[in-house]
Amino acid sequence: MIAETVCSAVSAAGLGIAAVTAYRRRFLAAVRIAAYALIPVALVMTGVVDWVADTAFSPTAWAGFALLGVAWLLFMVTRAVERRRGGTRKERRQARAAARRDAVAPGASAPSLGGGTAPRPASARPAGEPKAGTGDDDFSDIEAILKKHGI
Repeated sequence: MIAETVCSAVSAAGLGIAAVTAYRRRFLAAVRIAAYALIPVALVMTGVVDWVADTAFSPTAWAGFALLGVAWLLFMVTRAVERRRGGTRKERRQARAAARRDAVAPGASAPSLGGGTAPRPASARPAGEPKAGTGDDDFSDIEAILKKHGI
């Protein structure tokens, strides 16, 4: 009974403010205020206010809300742990098996594998090839890398 009276008074005050706002020729704001003012009366008419009042004083309802909070907390903790570990148990098992099979990336270049040819001494270079330190050698390396990646 008290809740219905308070909601009605709040709605009446809101509609009064909306009327004053409309009088000042701010119609859009007045309509928005009127919409907000009608919400308390609508909640009383639908029975939501009675449900909230009954729930607020019910220990069973509060225990239910507490259990919902605990369940939500458990979900969030498990998601955080799963993200930290890198996926589900099945995904981690597959990643470990793949890491054992492929110790080195399958498309890795020869220098990253540790093998390859040893650098040639400066005297063994062909005459047309630039010497180290001229800067052209650096660009040819970059060009080779870009061509390797299809750029």
